[in-house]
Amino acid sequence: MIEDDKEIAELLKEYLHKFNIDLINFENAKEGLEAIDKGANNFDLLILDLTLPNADGLEICKSVSQKYHLPIIISSARGDYSDIVTGLEIGADDYVAKPYNPRELVARIRSITRRKVKANNHDYGFEIDESKMLVKKDGKALDLTSAEYELFLILYKNKGNVITRDYILENIKTMNYESIDRTVDVLIGRIRKKIGDDPRNPKYIKSIRGYGYKFYEI
Repeated sequence: MIEDDKEIAELLKEYLHKFNIDLINFENAKEGLEAIDKGANNFDLLILDLTLPNADGLEICKSVSQKYHLPIIISSARGDYSDIVTGLEIGADDYVAKPYNPRELVARIRSITRRKVKANNHDYGFEIDESKMLVKKDGKALDLTSAEYELFLILYKNKGNVITRDYILENIKTMNYESIDRTVDVLIGRIRKKIGDDPRNPKYIKSIRGYGYKFYEI
């Protein structure tokens, strides 16, 4: 969560813990974004306040939704209709206006995480277990290297969006530890072979000439 009101954050943290939901709050938007950039996969969703010191919550929402497949719940006292519509249009999955009953937030969190798990587990026949860095296709585990796994996850979590080669190179932490064949194109070729994707008529990963790649969106 990114919320500058420390009292609200502490109350929510204690309440959500009763429902086995762990809350990590960042009072500073910069620190929150840095945490997401370092490991978006460590979080199930983002609860985002709109009125933050030295930051525009809507801009943060837009930035996170463009870069990551991370669900966002906007939590704000700004109940203006245009803010709600704008937030949903630029990537938020839900909007809860302050003040609200914390139990309602629990219900919204559970609803979003259920949809996320269902999508991750059933789209295209892939199953992903991020805790084990494991990808299965039609129930069979894929033998992916660390770099191949990271690249597959980036593309899969951003289905329908073009991901540039520069972005991939900057965000695959294990790229430098791969063999001499370190180029993004080589990794894509290896992934395609392992998931059974024909590069001449791709079902999953499409090449965007001059830009990068994207995972087809259902």
